[in-house]
Amino acid sequence: MLVYSKNSMIRNMQVMIDRDIAELYGVPTKVLNQAVKRNINRFPEDFIFQLTKKEFEDWRSQFATSKYKRK
Repeated sequence: MLVYSKNSMIRNMQVMIDRDIAELYGVPTKVLNQAVKRNINRFPEDFIFQLTKKEFEDWRSQFATSKYKRK
């Protein structure tokens, strides 16, 4: 069994960040986000959300050696 554990706790929910989902599917993050925008009606309203600037900074600061890169 394959277990994919790249998830974070945000807004008291277990979430996966778009870049980790893109990596899982082997596509660039930009391509994943474009596909989601084109098919937004296929997702439940509470399935996708965008981090606020503060949430993003807080999330990023949790990783002292973060490998975050914009794609």
